[in-house]
Amino acid sequence: MRHENCWQPVQSTNTQSATKHCYLSILEKRKEESMRIRSKFQDRIPVICERVEDSDIPNIDKRKYLVPSDLTVGQFVYVIRRRIHLPSEKAIFIFVKDILPPTTALMSTIYDQYKDEDGFLYIVYSGENTFGELCQV
Repeated sequence: MRHENCWQPVQSTNTQSATKHCYLSILEKRKEESMRIRSKFQDRIPVICERVEDSDIPNIDKRKYLVPSDLTVGQFVYVIRRRIHLPSEKAIFIFVKDILPPTTALMSTIYDQYKDEDGFLYIVYSGENTFGELCQV
């Protein structure tokens, strides 16, 4: 998954230590953000959705979503289709940690099983089934 770049200069001569510090600093900020979102919107799931690199379908105009807990994966796919203006004859697949979740699964179930350590659920979409593994929920 892609995460924000660390823009703060890190005072360290050890590159590995500097990179780890940068990652932990950003991780803490993302954790705080997801906790704030979850406490304010308890019936919503914080989702970050991005296109798979080299995919043949359009990029999405918005990456961050607050998804209702009772929304199904299929309904979320419909939201994505509409945001990228994808014609109905064009296929779209979404993946969570390289898994193709069932369209009938609730987003809350997917969140509980696959949320990142920062508290966000990371979803990628593609015009083709690039990973191919089905999830059993």
